[in-house]
Amino acid sequence: MSNKGIVLLGLGPGDPQCLTREAWDWLAQIDEIYLRTNLHPAVVALPVHLQRLSFDFLYQEQAELEQVFEEIINKVLELGQRPGGVTYAVPGHPFVAEETCPEIARRAHAQGIPLRVIEGLSFLEPIFRALSLDPFPQLTLIDALKIDQLQVPSFPCSQPVLIGQIYNRMLASNIKLTLMSIYPDEHPVRLVHAAGMPEQRIEDLPLHAIDQSPHLGFFSSLYLPPLPYGHAFEDFQEIVARLRAPGGCPWDQEQTHDSLKPYLLEEAYEALEALDSQDMGALQEELGDLLLQIALHAQIAVDECEFNMADVLQTISQKLIRRHPHVFAEAKVDGIEDIRTTGNKSKPANARKTAHRVKKACWTASHWRCQPSPKQMRYSAAPSGLALTGLRLKASLKKSTKSWMNCAQLMMTQKGNLNLATCYLPRSMSSAGWAWTLKQPCAKPTAASNSALPILRQPPKNAASAWTR
Repeated sequence: MSNKGIVLLGLGPGDPQCLTREAWDWLAQIDEIYLRTNLHPAVVALPVHLQRLSFDFLYQEQAELEQVFEEIINKVLELGQRPGGVTYAVPGHPFVAEETCPEIARRAHAQGIPLRVIEGLSFLEPIFRALSLDPFPQLTLIDALKIDQLQVPSFPCSQPVLIGQIYNRMLASNIKLTLMSIYPDEHPVRLVHAAGMPEQRIEDLPLHAIDQSPHLGFFSSLYLPPLPYGHAFEDFQEIVARLRAPGGCPWDQEQTHDSLKPYLLEEAYEALEALDSQDMGALQEELGDLLLQIALHAQIAVDECEFNMADVLQTISQKLIRRHPHVFAEAKVDGIEDIRTTGNKSKPANARKTAHRVKKACWTASHWRCQPSPKQMRYSAAPSGLALTGLRLKASLKKSTKSWMNCAQLMMTQKGNLNLATCYLPRSMSSAGWAWTLKQPCAKPTAASNSALPILRQPPKNAASAWTR
C-alpha cells in the first residue's frame, strides 16, 4: 500500500484454511499487520515475513472493554493516515460480532480516510454447519456480554437463539441465571465449542448445567431452542390481533374501549381476590386475563390509529426511568423518603398535584376496617389513569352486583374528566358513607341495612371540611 488508508481484514473462524483467497493475496503483499488479538488459531499460519503487532496488551492495562476498543480505534485511525496506511486484522468477519471495525469504518468515512474491507467467514457459518441449522427465518443472535448485563432476556423466548462468545464459567453462570428467569431450569440447550476447527465439540445438556462445562472458552457459543408458541409476549400480541383481524372472532371484532370497561374492572378484582387468597395458580391465570384486557385495548387503539403497544411500553418505560434516577442515572439517595422526594421532583407539576390528591383520598380509604370479598369492592378512577385504591364497602352490604358494576362503569367512563373533588370518602369508619360523581349515578343498590353506600347527585355541603383529612 503506497498511499494512506485502512484495510480491515477478517481472519475467519479459526482454521487457516478458511481464510479467503483475497486475504492470502493481500497478506503476501504487505510487511506489517496489526492484530486485535494474537489469540486466534489462524495467526500462527500467517506468512512468516509479516511483522505482527497485537493489541493484547490493552486488555491487561484497561479495566473496561469499552476503553480497550476506544484505544484500538484511535490507534488504527492514526496509523491509517501515515504513508502506507495500516492493515488491521480481526477474528471472523470484520462486521460480525466485532466492536472495533464498524466504528473504524464510520470514523474513517467521516475523516476522509480510504477504507478497504477484506471479508472473512464469521464464527456463525461453522456453527450453523455443526448444528445442521438454517438461521432463517427467526434465529436471534446476541452477544454473551449483552445478556450478562440483563435481568431478563431481551428476545422472544419462542424463537431460537444463538449466544456467542461465552468464554468462561463465570460468564456462563450469569447468563444461565438471566435465562432461567424465563426458561425452565431443565430446558435442553447445546454448547458448541471451536466450531469449524479440528477440536470442534458439541455438548447437549440442561440449561442449569452450562457453567459446569469444562470446555468453555473464546470459541464457545450456546444454542437455545425455542419454547413452544405462546410463551412470548409477541405471540400473545399476534393472537389478540388475529382475533380482531378479518376472519377472526366476531365478538372480539365488535368490542370497543367503552364495551370492555366492565371486563377490565372485573379482571382487576379477580386478580385482587387471588392475591387475598394467596392462590398463586389463580393469580397466574387472573394476571393473564388482566393482560388480555390491556392487549385488547392496545389492539383497538391500533385499529383506530390511536396508539400501539410499543407506545404504551415506551411511555411506562420512560416514566420508570425518569422516576428512578438513582437506578438509571447518577442520582444519590439516602433511604426510602429520599427516593420519594426524588421521584416527585421528576414528575411534571400537574402529575405531582394529581398524585397528592390521590394520596389524600387513598389515606382516607385505607382507614376503612371492613374486609369484604372483591365482588363487594369497586375502584373509582382519577385523572391520568390513577386509581383510588382501597375503597371497600361494608361486608354486610347486600346489593345488586350489577348495579355496583354500573357505578364503576360510570366512573371509569369519566376517567378523562373526573377530578378528585367529585369523589368524597369518610375520614373514619362509620355505618354509612357517601360517594359522588359529576355524572348521573346508577341506581342505588338494595341494602338490608343502613350500611349501604348510597350514590348522591351532589356532594354534601360540608364536604370540604368533614370529608377530607
